[in-house]
Amino acid sequence: MIICVCRRVNDKTIERCARAGLDFDDLQMELGVATQCGKCECKARSIIAECNPNQLVAHIEHNGQPARGLLALAG
Repeated sequence: MIICVCRRVNDKTIERCARAGLDFDDLQMELGVATQCGKCECKARSIIAECNPNQLVAHIEHNGQPARGLLALAG
């Protein structure tokens, strides 16, 4: 299911990244999730929390272009 319509990111991609150890900040930088309209933020954070319950999920905004690099860890 598509979670971030603006960046076309689905739940499986977010789950894979979370299981690889990426937190919400990493997800924003790597995939651009919740960097445009922001409507997906709550669901993306929820997926991360479900996949890694020991990881704290805090709200931090990023105002830049998504980076590429850590996504290879999630592959």
